[in-house]
Amino acid sequence: MRRGAGADRVAILLDGEYVKRVLRQRLTRFPSQADVIGEVRRIQRNSALDAFSLYRVFYYTAEPLSGTAIHPLTGNRIDFGNTTVFSRNTQLIDLIENEPDVAVRRGALVHQGWQIGPAAVRALTQGDTKTVGSGDVIPKILQKGVDMRIGLDLAWLALKRLVGAVVLVSGDSDLVPALKLARREGLRVYLDALGNRRIRQELKKHADLVL
Repeated sequence: MRRGAGADRVAILLDGEYVKRVLRQRLTRFPSQADVIGEVRRIQRNSALDAFSLYRVFYYTAEPLSGTAIHPLTGNRIDFGNTTVFSRNTQLIDLIENEPDVAVRRGALVHQGWQIGPAAVRALTQGDTKTVGSGDVIPKILQKGVDMRIGLDLAWLALKRLVGAVVLVSGDSDLVPALKLARREGLRVYLDALGNRRIRQELKKHADLVL
């Protein structure tokens, strides 16, 4: 049995991009701070966690992309910090960070050129050979550092014996090594996919229970 000061506590780790994607599909709108915290409260009510008190909620996300770039077809300057995407993501992060017992861990978004958008790709694969317009060319944006922070915190919580259990809300199988380490160190590892049935099998195999 795991021993330590935090043996009766649980930490909830939210992969922010995964949470936003699943909630947006379910709600057909951009999720609010209330939507995200509502999922946290639902997790806390699960009977599997009855023996644990909350240590902290960790929300992992990337700072919204700012800066400017030149569109390759139109030559127009795009100001990423002056968009709806920037403002609503900034507001969401700020509101979540002000929730009690919540810590936000930030990675970064990196602009790595341009790509054809998914709608245009679908049309082309279905035989529509229309000319790609300027609206079909979108920024290629990659998230950096978020998985690393989740993995580091899982290791830190386990090795410092701060908690007896963790709930991971993610669909990223890159986190499997961190889950394996946490279990080896004696943590109960729970996985919550927010109802997503397409969760990767590797994640399920290395969790003690899927909530």
